[in-house]
Amino acid sequence: MSYTHQNRRASRHLAGESKKPPLRVNFDRRLKLEFHGSRITSDAGLLAYRELDDALGLTKIAEDVFQDSRTGKNGCHGMTGQFRQSLFGRVGGYEDVNDAERLGRDPTMRWIVGGKAVERQAASTSQMGRFETELLASDANLEALTDMNGVWIDRVHDRRPPKMIILDMDSSVSPTHGEQEGTAYNGHFGCTCYHPLFLFSQFGDLERCSLRPGNVHSADGWRNVLEPVVARYQERNLRRYFRGDAAFAAPDIYAFLEAEGFLYAIRLKANAVLQECIAHLLTRPVGRPPNHVRRYYANFSYQAGSWNKKRRVVAKVEWHPGELYPRVGFIVTNLSRPAERVVTFYNHRGTAEQFIKEGKNAIKWTRLSCRKFRNNEVRLQLHALAYNLANFMRTLALPKEVEHWSLTTLREKLMKIGAKVVNHGRYVTFQLAEVAVPRELFQKILSLIDDLRRRPVPA
Repeated sequence: MSYTHQNRRASRHLAGESKKPPLRVNFDRRLKLEFHGSRITSDAGLLAYRELDDALGLTKIAEDVFQDSRTGKNGCHGMTGQFRQSLFGRVGGYEDVNDAERLGRDPTMRWIVGGKAVERQAASTSQMGRFETELLASDANLEALTDMNGVWIDRVHDRRPPKMIILDMDSSVSPTHGEQEGTAYNGHFGCTCYHPLFLFSQFGDLERCSLRPGNVHSADGWRNVLEPVVARYQERNLRRYFRGDAAFAAPDIYAFLEAEGFLYAIRLKANAVLQECIAHLLTRPVGRPPNHVRRYYANFSYQAGSWNKKRRVVAKVEWHPGELYPRVGFIVTNLSRPAERVVTFYNHRGTAEQFIKEGKNAIKWTRLSCRKFRNNEVRLQLHALAYNLANFMRTLALPKEVEHWSLTTLREKLMKIGAKVVNHGRYVTFQLAEVAVPRELFQKILSLIDDLRRRPVPA
């Protein structure tokens, strides 16, 4: 009797379903629908991301930087395994802890987590909940989690050294619901929310981020985000740039960037003094206006009352057909390039907004649904790491024919590959469906990932 009971439990656990009749569809009664939770997977493409993780040595550093406060000796899953489950779940579109109930039995996730999860199952919902809200929420582990994005990016740059780095800082909105700590109404976004701050590089890598209450200024806490990243790049021999919108037009930011050797372009809000400096460009041109946009540029030195010295300001004036007044923009900069090139350089700052949009759509990093502010800080950092892993795949391991794929497209086409799992004596075979990603394309991706591995130096 005991043997039968254990066998039934194993059947439900391993197959992911009990002995139930197949489902039927009416349009063709010859079809039967069966569910095999641990023998069929819909996320086989995540194995390529795990291969990239292994090639760069990303998640394995968890065992060195995280402190495990658990004292029991019967734990099934270590910090690294639970960290992988939390991270790869988000990459695959499973951003809620509740998803662990079914995800823990998925064969792809069990092989990604590794260890005992391969033969049994990955962590349950309650285990993942404790991992994210208790273990990672400690001061030491949250600090390590926040710094990990920089550690990962440094490992990428060790393999592919950049010639320059361009940092783009911007804030965003994460709507909140209910009585969540730190939530507040933000008049600019028109909702109750959190107001996180992000710092990206030109490659789309998220260098660092910070969760903030919803009613703070866009530049609040900029030093905590920018300073550690600037310190990391001081050790590298490359050109360094910074871009920001008018929220970051503050003299302490200018002084900091100048002292650290950064070149910058930051938008300035218009005022009467600035407009007086370009008054000759604000007069409507005489004659019949053309059907195209007319653009004019100007350079001048300017010192606001709170500045300790004069700085270069570039102005752009655009006259659009059918509009009575011109569109005017000002940029404060220490770049020496011509005014038109300064404006072109600054306009590329818009890519940071695109990166934020991808983080919201592909990684769902606005899902900060915990009641405690500290737990939502942990969730944001986990989302950021998941975003970076996905972005590394896009920038490092995609062949030419698909290098234009966005993170959302990668999730829909590369991650979501159905597969049947076949167990052999010594091997386990994932028989992948060949639809959006054929075998040749998947092989090219694995080959590019293999090129990222460190090779032993010949003796």
